[in-house]
Amino acid sequence: MVQLAKLISTEKISLKNHPEIKEDTIQSYIFENPSVLGLGDLTAIRREKVQPSGGRLDILLTNDDNTTRYEVEIQLGATDPSHIIRTLEYWDTEKKRYPQYDHCAVIVAEEITGRFMNVISLFNGTIPLIAIQMSAFKNGDDISLSFIKVLDRVTYATDEEESFEVADRNYWETRSTPAIMKSIDTIYNDIKEYAPGYELKYNKFYIGLANNGVVKNFVSFRPKKKFFYLRIKGEEDAEIQEAAEAAGIDIAYDSSHKHYEIRLTNHKEYKNHKELIDKMIENSIKYFNISE
Repeated sequence: MVQLAKLISTEKISLKNHPEIKEDTIQSYIFENPSVLGLGDLTAIRREKVQPSGGRLDILLTNDDNTTRYEVEIQLGATDPSHIIRTLEYWDTEKKRYPQYDHCAVIVAEEITGRFMNVISLFNGTIPLIAIQMSAFKNGDDISLSFIKVLDRVTYATDEEESFEVADRNYWETRSTPAIMKSIDTIYNDIKEYAPGYELKYNKFYIGLANNGVVKNFVSFRPKKKFFYLRIKGEEDAEIQEAAEAAGIDIAYDSSHKHYEIRLTNHKEYKNHKELIDKMIENSIKYFNISE
């Protein structure tokens, strides 16, 4: 006969009204055990982080590859307007001070009311925001905590996930110019040396790459009339960034979408910087583990 685990009853309690447990206790517990939030394998960076404009951020967390930071605010009891505003202010401050990271605001409260769920849902269309409801249960002298994500951040589709309207070469030669398209062809021909089998895929808003119909935009192009943008996906590289800026390349890194964007005017400008750009493309191919 199989012995069943012992079933026990627990009593749900209010942390806000508990005589001994304070918010600092909950902060310490989450800081030491950030995985309990259910946001993945996170690492705690700091507690009670002082903000330049005043106040203290409850907890600052980061993901396993240190690309996303979570600004966590905790409230015992139900959410209120000041709690939401404080959470968003701290998120905005950290985002402006450390733009190299992706940032996400996290509200943890015992009760996230329907009224404030509506308010938070409005913010969540433009602000990366997660709401987590925390419940406490008593069993004898022990108290267990449960965390349930009731609102997740909105994630935006990548070019690979989005089904853009298909276009053709003529569409882009009209929208841009044959000369700009010829410059793009030159770069594409170089890419084929590193990653054979890839073809240009013409879409309504950009030109990407595909292999046997499978989209893999480790490099993509956005042609204009007098110039074009070359986007190269991959991790940010301080050495490459410094070399590109020293060479006078118009370059920027988008940490949200993890790509470099280079503004080029013609084929000659590409040739002048070909060695560095080719290195970036090779790094992107390695990043995506693309083999021949």
